[in-house]
Amino acid sequence: LMQEISTTVVEGREERYQFTWPDKKKAMLAANAPISATLRPVKADSVGKDGTPGGWDSENLYIEGDNLDVLKLLRETYLGKVKMIYIDPPYNTGNDFVYEDDFAEDTDSYMGRSGQYDEQGNQLVQNTDTNGRFHSDWCSMIYSRLMLARNLLTEDGVIFISIDENEIVNLRKICNDVFGEDQFVAQITLLCNPKGRSQDKYIATCHEYVLIYSKNM
Repeated sequence: LMQEISTTVVEGREERYQFTWPDKKKAMLAANAPISATLRPVKADSVGKDGTPGGWDSENLYIEGDNLDVLKLLRETYLGKVKMIYIDPPYNTGNDFVYEDDFAEDTDSYMGRSGQYDEQGNQLVQNTDTNGRFHSDWCSMIYSRLMLARNLLTEDGVIFISIDENEIVNLRKICNDVFGEDQFVAQITLLCNPKGRSQDKYIATCHEYVLIYSKNM
């Protein structure tokens, strides 16, 4: 406020170019925090190479759960071994549900109030555009997961991220922070709806984006 009404430069903290938001440091801690979870096979849902139900010889692995926890578990076996990662995160349209990792309310009260939870009982919260932390919550969610994803990549590995116009600007800045601006490969424009979206207010958007970053290009 003082700077807005002043005709001279008001002294304060040293300025530098950076991209930040409330709780960015907590997002870093979330990526580094240890967990006690473990992966548990479900034989009844498994399928072998030849299609045999209950088979264990498939080279593919399908994991259900909070992707933050799963990424931490994968580090034990796949640290620095993954050649390519593709993710399709929530686009933060105002209708997405996100995990509430630090919700100060007992489970029964929460379930009665929102009724939203995943199959494992993890609490979910709708990130509406009226939320004062609308962009900050999304940035924290994606930041910790990208930090973990980068650790899984090989030195010549790459990551592809689908996104639309709601968070493309913030996502690119976050990726510059996590991977490094010099590791940016390309921003692909993907035609997904030639007719355009009928719910758009001014221009009927017909495209989304795919961001590509490398670990060490």
